[in-house]
Amino acid sequence: MSVPFDPSEGLIVIPVELWGPNGSVVLRLALDTGATSTVINVGVLVAIGYDPALVPERVQVTTGSGVEFAPRIVLQRILALDHGRTEFPVLGHTLPPSTGVDGLLGLDFIRGGRVRIDLRAGQVLFEPS
Repeated sequence: MSVPFDPSEGLIVIPVELWGPNGSVVLRLALDTGATSTVINVGVLVAIGYDPALVPERVQVTTGSGVEFAPRIVLQRILALDHGRTEFPVLGHTLPPSTGVDGLLGLDFIRGGRVRIDLRAGQVLFEPS
């Protein structure tokens, strides 16, 4: 099944639902094939019941502004591109507000599958392995 996006926007924005101990939330994540890991805004993770400050595992992340360390948090569930995963690890890191998204949907989510991006029609098709 394909997911629509606005081809006139600068980013391919995908609606993504996350579940945590305090419920679920639907976010706007940029599809980023240059990001090896999925990244979620720390404030959102806190809102659905995770505490990034208490997470012992930190991962080195290279960003446009330098190298930082981000907490790796295992989500109860994530649903994106009509595909769900449970116990899915993400990195907690807040992107600048000017990006207009709540995070990045990275290669870790789509790896092993087939992704087709139709920029004329504004459709992303993901076929998991």
